[in-house]
Amino acid sequence: MNAPRRIPPYRPRPEREVVARDCGDVACDLDWLSSPRHSAEVDDVMAFTRWAMERGFGDGLPLIPPTEARVRAFLAGSDRYPDEVICTLPPANGECTVEKIAINAVMAGAPPESLSLLIAALEALADPDFELFGLNTTTAPVVPLLLVNGPIRHRLGIPHRHGCLGGEATQAVAIGRAIRLLMRNVGGQVVGVTSQSTFGTPGRVAGILFGEWEERSPWPPLAERRGVAGDAVTCFGAMGTQNVLDTTSRRAVEFLEMIGKSAGYVGCNGLSPAMPYAELLIALNPVHAELIHREIPDLAEVQELLWRFASLPADWLTPAHREQLEAQGRVIDGRVYLCVEPKDVLVVCCGGTGGLHATVFHSFGSCIAQTRRVRPDPRLA
Repeated sequence: MNAPRRIPPYRPRPEREVVARDCGDVACDLDWLSSPRHSAEVDDVMAFTRWAMERGFGDGLPLIPPTEARVRAFLAGSDRYPDEVICTLPPANGECTVEKIAINAVMAGAPPESLSLLIAALEALADPDFELFGLNTTTAPVVPLLLVNGPIRHRLGIPHRHGCLGGEATQAVAIGRAIRLLMRNVGGQVVGVTSQSTFGTPGRVAGILFGEWEERSPWPPLAERRGVAGDAVTCFGAMGTQNVLDTTSRRAVEFLEMIGKSAGYVGCNGLSPAMPYAELLIALNPVHAELIHREIPDLAEVQELLWRFASLPADWLTPAHREQLEAQGRVIDGRVYLCVEPKDVLVVCCGGTGGLHATVFHSFGSCIAQTRRVRPDPRLA
């Protein structure tokens, strides 16, 4: 079998030039809206939802009818033409235009000011190294996780404190749902047809969208560490969430040992011989982060300790698994490492301060996390 793929150091890609394209509140003289119009009962949300579900547009939750007036209102004041193609989304390779983003965002209930964030996220998801085709079609329960940095967290109400992974009442939940509708309606991810996910995940309905609590983090924001300062979004192919509770440890290395050993379990995606590499995203709450930083201020050392603790003795696996991993060169001194290198362990600070919980996100083995700058939106100036 082939040796494990080496993940290159992250380097931000050059940005495309964007020409200001403000259509104003009354729209442009030339009608840029090009999507087919459908006749539907739009005064009744549930009637429209049933209509949309019958035609494969829905996700099972109530949908806001994307009338022409609502789509125009969503786009008014932005600097993007509706017919601008942002990317193509596999497996259907549908062209994702600004107009299609607006239509799905309206149905999800996302605010118009979220357009720039949605565009940046889609550009990251469409990067070849993210390998969206595999994510959308695999048997695994993987979903694009969106981690937001910068002041835009506050302007859009992106949750980053208590209950940031679910439970806080914020319209930002609809932003994650908009991405999921785009995966379905433009990307063509249909359960049992193009998507072979065995069990799926709740994240495939509302998405996973949260921010980093930068004001409480002892380290620079994740996006800044990856070369993108200010407003930015990082997309990570997440296999769900794994809670780690440790109310016993007192020293930094003890906390890291518990978190790392919890992350490295035998059946996790990254230790499968079918996956040539993996990344880890580990969310530490501010109490954890401060305790760890006090004793180990160098984040690179924190990453290395987590990387080492997330490894397993090779003889914990069945002989067949071990043989395949040895053939891939992944058994080193009798141990199997979850990630290729310590840099592949991404650490962020977020969550509440009421308990010593950490959250581990395992990656899907063909996705490499991508970070993009969120361009300023005139409506958020």
